[in-house]
Amino acid sequence: MDTLTRMRAFIAVVENEGFSSAARKIGRSKALLSKYVRELEDELGALLLNRTTRQFSLTELGHTYYKRAVEIVREIDTLQDMVRDSREGVRGRIKVSAPRSFADASLDRALIDFAAANPEIGLDIHLDDRFVDLVEEGFDLAIRVTTLEDSGLIARRLAPFRVQIVATPETIALHGMPEIPEDLVGRPCIVDTNARRRNNWPLKGPDGAMTVVSVSGPIEVNSPLSARHAVLAHLGFSLSPDFIVRKDIESGALVEVLPGSMASEAGIYAVYPHRRYLPAKVRALVDFLAEWFKSYDGGRS
Repeated sequence: MDTLTRMRAFIAVVENEGFSSAARKIGRSKALLSKYVRELEDELGALLLNRTTRQFSLTELGHTYYKRAVEIVREIDTLQDMVRDSREGVRGRIKVSAPRSFADASLDRALIDFAAANPEIGLDIHLDDRFVDLVEEGFDLAIRVTTLEDSGLIARRLAPFRVQIVATPETIALHGMPEIPEDLVGRPCIVDTNARRRNNWPLKGPDGAMTVVSVSGPIEVNSPLSARHAVLAHLGFSLSPDFIVRKDIESGALVEVLPGSMASEAGIYAVYPHRRYLPAKVRALVDFLAEWFKSYDGGRS
């Protein structure tokens, strides 16, 4: 049995938080994975996992070995991808992270369209509103809706990202149309707790100067889709992503409030680890997403 196989077994156990779940995930028996990890520890002469009857934890050496093992296995997989790409073309599996709101707005259709157009490539899609660690958690690509900050990652802008303050005509009739950002104070607002500023909304006044308005209201929720439902139920004003409320504005169900008050610096990005060689399958997905979002934004649909 080779060391690489044992390393993969160890990584699978750590990432799936146990032997049983790892065995189900990769289609090997729990006993076999336990054997591989024990052989790896014997080979190293060090304990990597603390085991009890119900759970396990990494030893200090286990933490260090896991991080380095992930890097080594990824480099080997990348090398294999490079050889396969040159010999067989674009194929393989891509592990993708995307925010839940991405699926809420049906933008996951971009990934579905890619899978349909590329049957030789499998997608392992994880929807999570947190920013995953691409390197440590083994992701090939992440789709992020954010103001991009400097990092050790490579990013390609797929589309602009706008947020808008919206309300129903009924809410505006009941509470009045805000004329300046400060008018939102005291009016009911729906707070999406996923937003970086939560209930402190940075807005531009009529003179172009930025101000931060503290808002409150009947509902705080960590989902832009749920916030949209609350707004449509006439519960207040909301700061919502354009791709969540676009159709509601076009139909007249929602009205944009304080247009021009948002500073637009954010975007939708494809982000991937800095590698000497970017696998063709990942490059193909990034290129596809860039073209898909051009069509999406151009069609305003």
